[in-house]
Amino acid sequence: MSIVVTGATGRLGRLVIDALLTSVPAESVAAVVRDKDKAADLAERGVELRVADYDRPETLADAFGSGDRVLLISGNEVGRRLPQHEAVVTAAKAAGVAQLAYTGILGGPEADFVLADEHKATERAILDSGLPYTFLRNGWYTENYTDNLAPVLAHGAVVSNAGEGRVASAARADYAAAAAAVLTGPLDEHLGKAYELSGDVSWSLAEYAAEVARLSGRAISFTNVPAETHREILVGAGVPRPFAEILVDVDEAVARGALAARGDDLSRLIGRPTTPVAETIEAALAAS
Repeated sequence: MSIVVTGATGRLGRLVIDALLTSVPAESVAAVVRDKDKAADLAERGVELRVADYDRPETLADAFGSGDRVLLISGNEVGRRLPQHEAVVTAAKAAGVAQLAYTGILGGPEADFVLADEHKATERAILDSGLPYTFLRNGWYTENYTDNLAPVLAHGAVVSNAGEGRVASAARADYAAAAAAVLTGPLDEHLGKAYELSGDVSWSLAEYAAEVARLSGRAISFTNVPAETHREILVGAGVPRPFAEILVDVDEAVARGALAARGDDLSRLIGRPTTPVAETIEAALAAS
């Protein structure tokens, strides 16, 4: 039996591997990757590499074994994710895995924005498969904002159509630690569970802008604009229009409170408070 992480060379996947290796031996961890060369560092740490591709279902046949505990990290190609995920579900079912954990989205079937659609369909596919499952419904990563600090600092503004909506974000590493806890904890505690994962503290984008200003020592304002205006700003900055539509739709969901949940599933799973937004901003500023 192995603990298997798909998408293991992605930003979340690598953090999950890091978290796992703090509590289990490397030889019990397997990483499903498309490119062995990109995962050479994982192999050097003793992690088993299993080469497979979401887009080539035949390659997934040897990715999982009977009794494995598997983390399906959702793909990042919006619009193509459902068939990719279904291929993993089919392979996991054929292998007879003991647990399939899936990184979905906060709110699960109640999430009412476009980005959630493929996650909801994947959850349905997993339920229909009869696989023993755990749903990790991840809220927003603080890095979704701090990864884009360069234009904020350059223009002195956070621009959004989210209004006064609040986001209960957490650091990506917090979500990775929760996944590791679910994959290493007693099966009977986690099977059939859906965890709504969000940060301990919610914040508005105006508050975020003020915190960036405080920590950077620069004048940063929050500018709320109509959805149509925000869309054109994003497109003008080089964001492909279909993805700009998704980002604007997410901001509308934020305005409705869809990402403001403040449950304790995440902090309870990781056994500590979630990472404060200021800490993630500081790290991003230090790296810029």
